[in-house]
Amino acid sequence: MDNLGYTSVPALLKYLRHAEHLGLDLSQALQVAGISAEELADNGKRIPSEVHERLLQHLIAVSADPLFGLHSARFVQPGSWSVLGYITMNCATLGEAMSRIVPYEKLVGDMGVSRVEACADHVKMIWTCRHQAREIRRHMVENVLASWLLYARWIADMQRSPEEVWFEHAQPAGVDIGQYTAVFGCPIRFEQPCNALIVPLAYLGVPLRQADANLLRTLEEHALTLIAGLDGDEALPLRVKNALRLLLKDGLPRKERVAEKFNITVRTLQRHLQQAGTSYQQILDELRQELAEHYLLRSDLAIQDIASYLGFTESRSFHRSFKGWTGQTPGEFRESQRKP
Repeated sequence: MDNLGYTSVPALLKYLRHAEHLGLDLSQALQVAGISAEELADNGKRIPSEVHERLLQHLIAVSADPLFGLHSARFVQPGSWSVLGYITMNCATLGEAMSRIVPYEKLVGDMGVSRVEACADHVKMIWTCRHQAREIRRHMVENVLASWLLYARWIADMQRSPEEVWFEHAQPAGVDIGQYTAVFGCPIRFEQPCNALIVPLAYLGVPLRQADANLLRTLEEHALTLIAGLDGDEALPLRVKNALRLLLKDGLPRKERVAEKFNITVRTLQRHLQQAGTSYQQILDELRQELAEHYLLRSDLAIQDIASYLGFTESRSFHRSFKGWTGQTPGEFRESQRKP
């Protein structure tokens, strides 16, 4: 069986709250799954996703609820997604909140991968579950899509629904589709090519009720630090990129500092990166472009401040590099991308 990675403790709490609501024996469920009370009390703890599977499998069986995952979504709250939940809550619009899911979802766990596909008049918020056990996968997918929607309604103080909801799986036998529409408030399509919320473009501009740009920036800095610490099993180029995210805060890092983090020489670092089809400079440039676009689009920071944060000693060098990456100056990029 493939390594399923890890799940953050907060991601399990929705299931446990629903189980508690149903009057199930939580101590027995934790014992079956192999989770201690100490682990459950630590919101920073990450447990193997195989343990997550065992817990969910037990709760599904003893609850006799064929929609246990879907019904657990009503217990979603900001902490359910660790730091990501608080990041999305402090964005200015629903569209900005949606854009934060993909880069930070690893903080919640390795249960699946999100992506956003833009179409003419809507966007698809897609989630692909990594778990292969059919029933576990169905309950997780239904929980994630329902949680997305219920949380979006809360942070945007609205009761809107998607145009449609898509599921890859078939409609469960003996389950009335009305139980799905009661949650999502829109047509439900089963046996579709992906699991997705089909969201009208107009929703992206809906303002959020607790937007705080300064807190958002602080939370994102913290999130980047946490992500950099979760890459022990990742390929070296990604680990180098995450190390650079942290080191950039103190100015442009030298190769020696990066090599020291991995207890290797600069020569060895360069050789391994070359074998992986990349280089230190290429990774640094990719990261600088990614962060530059991020701050140009999602903050009101002055271009000079962004240049300084990315390790450029003067704005001219940043302008020259950014134009080489995108064909536009930072100012032109910010203006063109912010137009409706």
